[in-house]
Amino acid sequence: MNKKPTTTSWGGVAEWYDDMLEQNPDSYQKNVLMPNLIRIVEPRAGMAILDVACGQGYFSRAFAQNGADVVASDISSELVEKAKAHPAASNVEYYVAPADNLSFMGNGSMDAVTIILALQNIENLQGTFAEASRVLKPGGRLIFVVNHPSFRIPQRSDWGWDEESAMQYRRLDAYMSDAKIEIDMTPGERDARKKKFTVSFHRPLQVFFKHLNKNGLAVTRLEEWISHKKSQNGPRGPEEDRMRKEIPMFLCMEATKI
Repeated sequence: MNKKPTTTSWGGVAEWYDDMLEQNPDSYQKNVLMPNLIRIVEPRAGMAILDVACGQGYFSRAFAQNGADVVASDISSELVEKAKAHPAASNVEYYVAPADNLSFMGNGSMDAVTIILALQNIENLQGTFAEASRVLKPGGRLIFVVNHPSFRIPQRSDWGWDEESAMQYRRLDAYMSDAKIEIDMTPGERDARKKKFTVSFHRPLQVFFKHLNKNGLAVTRLEEWISHKKSQNGPRGPEEDRMRKEIPMFLCMEATKI
């Protein structure tokens, strides 16, 4: 086990992130991502899965509970400690490691690699895909989920409302430009000493395809997932619910090692 402490912006919000996933029954992770990932990944007995950037092990444990042999890693030692402390952690082997350096894994050892809602927080996309390709068996699959890069661009996209047509719309102020964006995780906190930030990277779709291709990974599935939430009763509610079904929140991509 790699016990070397690692500093990352997500380490500072480990407590909040753990509570959000474990205690919130209305989370996107539980209601949108989990059922779709179980369907696509198909974790089962005898299947070797590496969950990269696993956070506090929310999905790693689910894969293991479905019978798979699961190894999981995250750059944040704080999040890995949260993962190891969970009652079901004994079914998962955890490591502290960045996504672009999986030296604890042998070549061609995994049937599947998952990276769930993490690539937008990882700077070295090329290195991450290269390592995923290296540890996958021929025919193995990389499955990742990101906030949809065409519609969910931090600080460069938002909802708008057209009064004349009584219609909601999605406004985009940029798309093709790569961006590194600081995200305020404590927007209601006025004390600067208590503010916590993470970093998000926006990339257009073609960047994902180019780096997958460079690393011998062929896209074999692409799905777009919508929100499960519903608006409160009100004059805008039906239109807001309609647009939730039109503008996807998440992009899931599966790429198979050639």
